[in-house]
Amino acid sequence: MAAISPWLSSPQSFSNPRVTITDSRRCSSISAAISVLDSSNEEQHRISSRDHVGMKRRDVMLQIASSVFFLPLAISPAFAETNASEAFRVYTDETNKFEISIPQDWQVGQAEPNGFKSITAFYPQETSTSNVSIAITGLGPDFTRMESFGKVEAFAETLVSGLDRSWQKPVGVTAKLIDSRASKGFYYIEYTLQNPGEARKHLYSAIGMATNGWYNRLYTVTGQFTDEESSEQSSKIQKTVKSFRFI
Repeated sequence: MAAISPWLSSPQSFSNPRVTITDSRRCSSISAAISVLDSSNEEQHRISSRDHVGMKRRDVMLQIASSVFFLPLAISPAFAETNASEAFRVYTDETNKFEISIPQDWQVGQAEPNGFKSITAFYPQETSTSNVSIAITGLGPDFTRMESFGKVEAFAETLVSGLDRSWQKPVGVTAKLIDSRASKGFYYIEYTLQNPGEARKHLYSAIGMATNGWYNRLYTVTGQFTDEESSEQSSKIQKTVKSFRFI
């Protein structure tokens, strides 16, 4: 199983297999990579058709886990519509066909996809580890709705247990599932991650599927905040994640 890299907490260039970006702000990331459970490429070619579908499901779970990149990115003001009378504004992406309400003073950034179709992040102007990210990836024809991954409870358990490294010696990141539910075509998952000696991070994700006319795409919307930022950012981030919708 591939290791989870530590969160970054100082200005630096960040490079990983999914995203390459340089930024002068403090950034935080969980580069979570879950390897598929087969032992060799030769074995992959010999697996049965049924097993092949299971393998593709694990590949998608890898992409979902790897989409948990919480990075302040290059600012991009495009598509942002502001309503001055509200504490939130609507961000519309006509290309990827979604809308999301974000806090009025938050900034918008985009990263080089590197394996994803698109990655967009929203984050406060001030230095903070709180943010919301949207990662989009393509799906094969076997995936036509969220239930293709199984029921939400099993999906959430697989995702979070794949991130957990508390069993390692020395102990790695501890991942704990808080809640999971399905609603209106989305899977909502709430969980925590904590590296030894670091603040615990709360994560709230909405995962849904839509087609662009040619193929299905998976949208993973994830918000995060630490224990220290909970009172200030928790409600903002949950409202932002819940506001995501397709257009």
